[in-house]
Amino acid sequence: MIKEIIEAKLSKAFSPVHMNVINESYMHAVPDGSESHFKVVIVSNEFADKRLVARHRMVNSTLADELSNHIHALSINVYTPDEWISAKGEFPVSPNCMGKGQ
Repeated sequence: MIKEIIEAKLSKAFSPVHMNVINESYMHAVPDGSESHFKVVIVSNEFADKRLVARHRMVNSTLADELSNHIHALSINVYTPDEWISAKGEFPVSPNCMGKGQ
């Protein structure tokens, strides 16, 4: 449910040419089925001529309610279409949670 809300809000705000919203909660010490840890990959022309910190602020602002009430952690990967082509569609892999299984 949270994943779908994230997808809808980001789609509306950024009209992405590519987007992945990945629930990474399973990698953390949370109950099965949790929606608390996410990674977003967004490719949009909205990020053109903006520094990385400004792009992150745009995403954080769009998801302010979810970050305040539902999401514990959010990994943000934002690209312009040209940057995405240069990256060959690859984005960073998230590290394993140190608290998982402890």
